[in-house]
Amino acid sequence: MNNLLSKTEYERCVAETRDERMKWWRDARFGMFIHLGLYSVYGKHEWAMAMENWPIEEYAKFADDFLPQKGCCREWAKLAKQAGMKYMVLTTRHHEGFSLWDSKVNSFNSVNYGPKRDIVEEFVQACREFDLKIGFYSSLMDWHHPDGGACAFDQEARIRFTKYIMELNRELMSNYGKIDILWYDVAQPMESFEGWNSLELNQMVRSLQPDIIINNRSLLEEDFQTPEGRIVPAGRDWEACMTFNGISWGCLDSGRVLPFSHSAQQIVRMLYEVTKESGNLLLNIGPKADGTIPEEAIEPLEAVGKWVKEYHGFLYGRTDAKQIIYHGTSNLTYCDNKAYVWNFFWPEKDRTIYIAGIQNRLKKAYFLSDRKEIAFKQDEYRIRLYDLPGEEEDRILGITVICLEFDGEVTYWGRGLNRHATRYPQLNYGMVYQKER
Repeated sequence: MNNLLSKTEYERCVAETRDERMKWWRDARFGMFIHLGLYSVYGKHEWAMAMENWPIEEYAKFADDFLPQKGCCREWAKLAKQAGMKYMVLTTRHHEGFSLWDSKVNSFNSVNYGPKRDIVEEFVQACREFDLKIGFYSSLMDWHHPDGGACAFDQEARIRFTKYIMELNRELMSNYGKIDILWYDVAQPMESFEGWNSLELNQMVRSLQPDIIINNRSLLEEDFQTPEGRIVPAGRDWEACMTFNGISWGCLDSGRVLPFSHSAQQIVRMLYEVTKESGNLLLNIGPKADGTIPEEAIEPLEAVGKWVKEYHGFLYGRTDAKQIIYHGTSNLTYCDNKAYVWNFFWPEKDRTIYIAGIQNRLKKAYFLSDRKEIAFKQDEYRIRLYDLPGEEEDRILGITVICLEFDGEVTYWGRGLNRHATRYPQLNYGMVYQKER
């Protein structure tokens, strides 16, 4: 590639435009991951080809039964929109090496086999119809390619394989208009960005898609980190990518996987966990081989969407939300002059919520859904919200959100740091300090 920048120069250029490119993503909070591939026919696990040592020619036969229905991408996008999600990421080619587009580089694709259609094109159209940002997952690993393993120790194989990966991504970045996210996965078997030619690869990507955001899995830091299967803040822009059942990213039998699948309440709890640390949630569904959405995902996601809508979209746009480490029944996040009380367990016995550690004067407290005001008292020890209804206001999920408005940017000193701790020093045990962001 001509005019290739050094790593230092490249990362400086990326950093200069990051805030502008990342703004929509930081506001979005919630996205849908779609894992679709030949493993949906097998119905076990997306890593089955490698873990079970399938011969390439035997595993490739699953392509005959891989038949996503026309319109399936639209159903995914419709559900994502209903769920309150703002973007989608599709596995355009998982580790098995089967491309879901009309690739001229990889003949093992969905136009030559299976549905005989460009699924990526249909996905892009569906995202645009429902005003969802478009993300392409792109595996660096490829079990189907003859150089996919040899590239780790054979220099000629490495040259061929990295060129193959380069040209696959060039197709994805060239053929579908504006793409918002490039989501790399599994930089194996090579172990360095130099081995993958990631500097050249990503500069090519950005030359074609200057507004794109890229995750950190090509072994360069890029724009955001992606902890997988766990919600772990990264100290920078980050996104927890989570399965719907904790077992597989791909399709499993709905009847058998239902007991392991997330309820709507569990999904909202995950949204709280990412919100309190300024992260995003990318929640996966694994469609069936015909492209239909697993039954166990539909009702919970629809319920979450109704809940988010009921609370007037308070979930979005808070790019520097901070947590107040509190007890597990009523948890708080705050930003600017507002704090949000996420009530996972309603105080029906005493009909009172206590909040300690905020030093600002409280001006107003109200239910976020209908703006109905709540009686409160504030002294030097704590805030008391009292005379609450005997049962939670929320009729959708039983998770009521209360908004508190203060006279300035919220200052939280932590448990055991207010005046009460002066009289009762034992309350300093487990002291929590506000973290600088």
